[in-house]
Amino acid sequence: MNQFSLNLNGKLYELSSPKVMGILNVTPDSFYAGSRKKTEEDIKSRCREIIEEGGDIIDIGAYSSRPDAEHISAEEEKRRLRTGLEILRNEYPEAIVSVDTFRADVAEMCVKEYNVNIINDISAGEMDKEMFNTVARLQVPYIMMHMKGTPQDMQKSPQYTSLMKEIFMYFSEKVYKLHEMGVNDLILDPGFGFGKTLEHNYELMNHLEEFSLFNLPVLVGISRKSMIYKLLGNTPSEALNGTTALNTIALLKGANILRVHDVKEAVETVRIVTALNTK
Repeated sequence: MNQFSLNLNGKLYELSSPKVMGILNVTPDSFYAGSRKKTEEDIKSRCREIIEEGGDIIDIGAYSSRPDAEHISAEEEKRRLRTGLEILRNEYPEAIVSVDTFRADVAEMCVKEYNVNIINDISAGEMDKEMFNTVARLQVPYIMMHMKGTPQDMQKSPQYTSLMKEIFMYFSEKVYKLHEMGVNDLILDPGFGFGKTLEHNYELMNHLEEFSLFNLPVLVGISRKSMIYKLLGNTPSEALNGTTALNTIALLKGANILRVHDVKEAVETVRIVTALNTK
């Protein structure tokens, strides 16, 4: 595995072994009901769970990006995030936190007011043209994901002439632009489930190791997604076993960060695959 590191507030954060990012949704409508946290006690409990189960990063999001999700205002997104981050930072001031947002002003607020360490953008700057400038100014690590369309229309018959070629061209252009702007701490998220059919998702997983060509860390987020439960004929609440199976495959194919609902199981998966790779 490549020896990547991130600059977090002037300190090097090594990615020499895969990291687990625990999802904290401060939304009323995320696709997996078990992940929705709205009350103060819910948020505290979820933060504690992520930390105690061995999570490395807490990813807080206030805008549901599930297919056909309601589009909320920036003001509502900020209000939800302020509530969640106030609680998170009071409980765990030293935790490594990423904010899941496509809005530049929301990202800036989180970094400046709550010392959020990483920006996680599902649209890679496509939904807010100020995002790249903001990341360059803030100089924080930036996760950019591939998505075709928007959360409101991405699953309405997505089509590709060549899936991998299109995704690689998409990232090549954005990586070049960001490097030119002085942004070096980049993480690529192939975007499983975002503007992709079931077949596209498995084709993408089958070629995951090819992302090593970019020489950048790769984040994989497949936790309880439809590529699992639609294939197996069950529901998000029944998709943990399938999630673990795919997370194992992703790690064997070079994933550096797993974004998950179920932290304990992902941490155990990382430990097993890491032991395998060191033998």
